[in-house]
Amino acid sequence: MNKRVILITGTPCTGKTTTAKQLTAQLHAAYINLTEYAQTHGLIVGEDKERKTTIIDEEKMKNKLSEAISQIDSPNVIVDGHYATAVVPPTLATHVFVLRRNPKELKQFMQKCGFEGAKLWENLSAEILDICLSEAISVHSGRVCELDVTGKKVEEVVNEILDVLERGKKCYAGYVDWLGMLEREGLTDQYLKA
Repeated sequence: MNKRVILITGTPCTGKTTTAKQLTAQLHAAYINLTEYAQTHGLIVGEDKERKTTIIDEEKMKNKLSEAISQIDSPNVIVDGHYATAVVPPTLATHVFVLRRNPKELKQFMQKCGFEGAKLWENLSAEILDICLSEAISVHSGRVCELDVTGKKVEEVVNEILDVLERGKKCYAGYVDWLGMLEREGLTDQYLKA
């Protein structure tokens, strides 16, 4: 059986989990949420109090995930998490979808989710500076699709992913330029504060 291992990644509040869960339902796929997986399998080694986030053992996670993915019977496996590209070996991942959201909209989403201070600005900077995309391309070159999800409903995003997976639509990476947009609008200083 040829197994598709599909990574859904991006900065926080880009819609990864909602998109991944809906895609999982559409494809009748197996689903792995990395945050839950780390908790369930004892892969958390500490807490970053400043960023209010957990620290995982990436090497152990990589090994456990490889094992788990190889044992899954489903022809489709969806892995959801902002660090998915770091812990799913390139030999397993068949598609990597990096969700991108305009920093203006992203800031509003983050604030609604309780992001503030350094955590808010650090994650906005990561989106503006293409961090998740760059990491994805450096590890999974040739399998990365960048999707601008700004203003879109989850169903639209899932359909774009299905267009690539099921209908052979070509996908691209490197076309979103939030930094250039902010520079053109004179807003760089308002969004890059980390």
